[in-house]
Amino acid sequence: MAKLGRELSAKGIDVINLSFGEPDFFTPEFVKEAAKKAVDENYSYYTPVSGYLDLRKAVADKLLRENGLTYNFDQIVVSTGAKQSLANAVMCLVDPGDEVIVPTPYWVSYSEMIKLGEGESVFINATVENNFKITGAELEAAITPKTKLFMFSSPCNPTGSVYSKEELADLVAVFEKHPNIYIISDEIYEHINFVGKHASIAEFDAIKDRVILINGFSKSYAMTGWRVGYMAANKEIANACDKLQGQITSGTSSIAQRAALEAYKGGLDTVNEMVAEFKKRRDIVHELLSAIPGVNVNLPDGAFYFFPEIKAYFGKTDGTTVINTAEDLSLYLLNEAHVSTVTGEAFGNEDCIRISYAASEEQLRKAVSRIADALAKLS
Repeated sequence: MAKLGRELSAKGIDVINLSFGEPDFFTPEFVKEAAKKAVDENYSYYTPVSGYLDLRKAVADKLLRENGLTYNFDQIVVSTGAKQSLANAVMCLVDPGDEVIVPTPYWVSYSEMIKLGEGESVFINATVENNFKITGAELEAAITPKTKLFMFSSPCNPTGSVYSKEELADLVAVFEKHPNIYIISDEIYEHINFVGKHASIAEFDAIKDRVILINGFSKSYAMTGWRVGYMAANKEIANACDKLQGQITSGTSSIAQRAALEAYKGGLDTVNEMVAEFKKRRDIVHELLSAIPGVNVNLPDGAFYFFPEIKAYFGKTDGTTVINTAEDLSLYLLNEAHVSTVTGEAFGNEDCIRISYAASEEQLRKAVSRIADALAKLS
């Protein structure tokens, strides 16, 4: 979709891109200044595989301060983005034939990482009616003797769904009965949360030793291009991921790590400003999408996405294009409305599309108006 959108833009067409998976804000100034200082101070050499010691300690301090979680610095592995942390964990835990339970919708790379680890994805389909969240009963029904891992995100990409502590407790009660199952908790959107304090499944002492917590700086500090993420896990898993990473990329960029350290030292003021703007946009887009006939949309509690169900348009046509799938609808919206979205098929749900509201209020209002006009042509 990004490629097709760029091709249209190159022809002079005004394409509004709502397919972005990154904040449309700039990295905070104090973080950029830290990177400039690191260059001047000659941070230009190889870094430790697991990350600079002071950054790992800062991550451990952050987890204690903000999340009430106790980790030693040697349980932290800094990687080239949270994506590498996820891949490291999957590669170290999953053996051929192991089953990995993944609630759908899910971030596109989960299933592909599982394939690379020669595991098998077992999907639990969550629906818009349940705010795209699963229950403990659904989790229990998916577990087999081959289940090795459970992998999920909260807040979630692509749905924006956020699990409450009570909802996590429902899942934890199941994991307590199955002590051989590990849990990867992707919390990269932690701070983009509109319902209060973030709840992590690692808060439950009974299973904490089996949780691999994944986080980073990309979303909260608008540092997607800096590529700094991390995991917090038990010592055995952290050591394994350090060993794996040492044979693939070694340590993360020295300059990016110094910037990340300053981000955690600098507090949450810039983060909170960004989140307040995202909440304002969310409310605007929800109101506009809800007014479009045939678009079934919930109110997401975090991240910066909507994942509306649009299957009411399947089988309809504008006289030229027939809509049979979510991919058809995404392409139709690109070509007819000149708005770029992402098909839900990529995220494990064939009835939805993903819309990012990481754009200005003006662009969002214009985009949803174009979407509404284009959909009104289908019958």
